[in-house]
Amino acid sequence: MIAVLSTLVCGVTLLLAYVNKARCAVGPFEESGRSVIFDVIKDSDVCYSDIQYLWLGRGIDHHVFPYITGGITPDGLLTGGAVEYPVLSGLFMWIGGLGSRTDADFLWHSALLLAPFALLTAYLLARMAGPAALLWAAAPPLVLYAFHNWELPVVATAVAAFYVMTVLTRYSLRDRAIAAAVFLAIGFCFKLYPGIFVLPLLIYVLLGEHPLREKRFDVRGALMVAATAIGTVVAINLPFALAGYDGWRASITFQQLRQADITTNSLWYWGLRPLFGPTQEAESTFQDVVSVASPLLVLASFALACWLGVRRYRLSGVYPWIGVSGAMLCGFLLFHKVHSPQYTLWLIPFLVLLEVPWSLVVTYLMADLCIGIGVFRYFYALGAGNPYLLEQNLVQVGVWGRAVLLAVFFFLFVNAGARSVGRVGVPGPESLALGPVSADRHIAPPARTAA
Repeated sequence: MIAVLSTLVCGVTLLLAYVNKARCAVGPFEESGRSVIFDVIKDSDVCYSDIQYLWLGRGIDHHVFPYITGGITPDGLLTGGAVEYPVLSGLFMWIGGLGSRTDADFLWHSALLLAPFALLTAYLLARMAGPAALLWAAAPPLVLYAFHNWELPVVATAVAAFYVMTVLTRYSLRDRAIAAAVFLAIGFCFKLYPGIFVLPLLIYVLLGEHPLREKRFDVRGALMVAATAIGTVVAINLPFALAGYDGWRASITFQQLRQADITTNSLWYWGLRPLFGPTQEAESTFQDVVSVASPLLVLASFALACWLGVRRYRLSGVYPWIGVSGAMLCGFLLFHKVHSPQYTLWLIPFLVLLEVPWSLVVTYLMADLCIGIGVFRYFYALGAGNPYLLEQNLVQVGVWGRAVLLAVFFFLFVNAGARSVGRVGVPGPESLALGPVSADRHIAPPARTAA
């Protein structure tokens, strides 16, 4: 019943999300199909979306199939059918553009294409975590970001992987993990981040999921998980790479060239950039530092999360692969040079599935609202030449509030119990796949004895 309710509530929220973005997508239209009103109110009325913005400049308005043609210029300008996202996102952009003559058509068609993934996510989360799934279905981020970019399919693939591992326990661990690896690899081909969850998944398979049994390392199973993920990614990307390597490679080059600037909402811009001077040389030095420090810190956070998971495994007998995955995502969001507002949708499933204090969840959502609304009002004030101190402070509250809470969640996720439904007493595979049960339900395994 709660799964149906969560899905219905999600449908209402999606309707509100579309109405919010559609305020920027009304006639009259320019010859290019762009809504005249878009550039006038997109920031002041907080109805901007990447979907509507990218109607122009990526060949979507001309229905150009992505990646096969085009490339990227030395200064980072995409040409032809090249887009800045992995191939499945580019494919969805193209499908959404079919039959569209204006950016309003494109927004509507894209919303129809994306909405089922949000509904599926609501249903699966409710099956795993019960009423907590309403955090996904009814919270402000879905209104703000459901149709801001192409995030809903990638979130659905990650949640599907968690569902396979935690609910379909009648199948063997290997079979479930291989299926989950396929979902994570598909997610990687949408927006990359689910691919990092393959590492804790294969560690989970290697170590096993039953704390009361003698441990035997399943090396073959772990290798099968890795091979499945890699093979799926290759199978999806290879046709595009062969048909148009320059256009396919352009999406990777674009992200490599992207800089930590005022549009990225990262701690690099708001924390580190003021320490450098105002000159162009200082800006260049700053970007060079970020290009080295950001990936190093992201990788270090991944290693720390996996190590914390191993430490937890030694205490509970089960490797908390979903908790470790959440911690890795926190590390990525914290240290990556780009932290777009809609990335909050990536994090919410972990806040639903793992037992973290609701007070922290609400505080994070408030910080996110400061970004989701404040950053566009800030851009409007700057562009209009208006006083912007209030808007700038609102953005900084959001940036630093999210950063602090991501650091807190990093450690909480690894040790959190599961908000699983109907599991009380001795933990079964459903709760263990999410992580160790919370302390008030934990029954320690007996000490090992000699054979």
